[in-house]
Amino acid sequence: MASPYDVIVLGSGPGGYVAAIRASQLGMKTAVVERESLGGICLNWGCIPTKALLKSAQVFEYIKHAKDYGITVGDSNADFNAVIKRSRGVAESMSKGVQFLMKKNKIDVIYGTGKLKPGKKLDVTDKDGKATEYSAKHIIIATGGRARELPAVPIDGQKVIEYRKAMVLEKQPASMLVIGSGAIGVEFAYVYASMGTKVTIVEFMPNIVPVEDEEISKELAKQYKKLGVDIYTSSEVTKVDTSGSGCKVFVKTKEGEKTFEVDVVLSAAGVVSNIENIGLEEVGIKTEKGKIVTDDFYRTNVEGYYAIGDVTKGQALAHVASAEGIICVDKIAGHHAEPLNYNNIPGCTYCSPEIASVGYTEKAAREAGYDIKVGKFPFTASGKAKAAGAPEGFVKVIFDAKYGEFLGAHMIGYNVTELIAEVVAARKLETTGHEILTAVHPHPTMSEAVKEATEVAYGEAIHL
Repeated sequence: MASPYDVIVLGSGPGGYVAAIRASQLGMKTAVVERESLGGICLNWGCIPTKALLKSAQVFEYIKHAKDYGITVGDSNADFNAVIKRSRGVAESMSKGVQFLMKKNKIDVIYGTGKLKPGKKLDVTDKDGKATEYSAKHIIIATGGRARELPAVPIDGQKVIEYRKAMVLEKQPASMLVIGSGAIGVEFAYVYASMGTKVTIVEFMPNIVPVEDEEISKELAKQYKKLGVDIYTSSEVTKVDTSGSGCKVFVKTKEGEKTFEVDVVLSAAGVVSNIENIGLEEVGIKTEKGKIVTDDFYRTNVEGYYAIGDVTKGQALAHVASAEGIICVDKIAGHHAEPLNYNNIPGCTYCSPEIASVGYTEKAAREAGYDIKVGKFPFTASGKAKAAGAPEGFVKVIFDAKYGEFLGAHMIGYNVTELIAEVVAARKLETTGHEILTAVHPHPTMSEAVKEATEVAYGEAIHL
């Protein structure tokens, strides 16, 4: 058995590698165990490479609309393979960046498949099948998640694919049906539709991007229909026949059964936690509804074992996993650690137009019993948005009418994922609507829309 560590982290995604770096900063002897690539799904197959694909799609959209900016260009074509290659290159460079951080922070990287054992031990089996036992005072489980497979729609990796395959297809499909309209579904729908694939979205819930405020969902649906994307909500894929050259997809819709013939089906119906075959049962770690049960500081029911990220009940987001990793390690080190406020987590969807939100939706605020003030400022009234050629969308803010508490914000438009941090910080500082009103915002910027929407909420609108 190898010499013991203070902390071993199982998984090197944005939760795992951040936890490992924090542990090393605090003077602990640390190792991470990774079965594939440093950086996990986020860096290699999720957050980062999808943003590269989206940027290529956006640049292609710019070129197609260059005349709107007074610029004439010749014929342009999307080189699908070159777009994919660029995305993989971006992911690889980021993964190398994590390798550098591991070396810089003197963290041991152990490649292989880890399995927990009682007594704060971990078996790691390498690619040749050789197993080595490691031990630590503290073991942090950060094994992440994978695409959810629907029982009626088995993924074959060729005609019915998940997000990983959608990032490395050898050939651009002429048509694609996307099951699910969460972040993964709508982002890939935009990438492929903007490059010329005929895209259909099927969503089980009444609105696309169903976790968002209803007005956001309606606006995105409107913009996607302009892009040529067909959308079916309150609908369910009941069967996919892949026996022919493409896919015959049977969909139960509000108007009855419909059949679609497409080249590829992308299953984007959420993620499930990677908690199987990692030794939870042998150690006696409690799970509930497919998640590891922890307290506010990510301690499991078994002393010395912790869990962060997609394997726990919080939102399955990279920045949540990172925050949980730091809180978990700070608590281990005996530092003052503050539990994470899951109602102040920003959600960002990088489709076009982008979506960003935090806090209560209007419906949730009313259901929680708040008397609210709501303000909405359209980007059609924003000088910066008009100048950028991006007047689509709006900023919507929600305040408690009695005390001015900033309950939530919901944005759809160009670059709004960069604006939401203002609201997160304001809510963390318990800022009121009156303070947003008197905080001078730079002009002309997209960020002005936060102040302008607040002015609308308080009946003090200047530009609307």
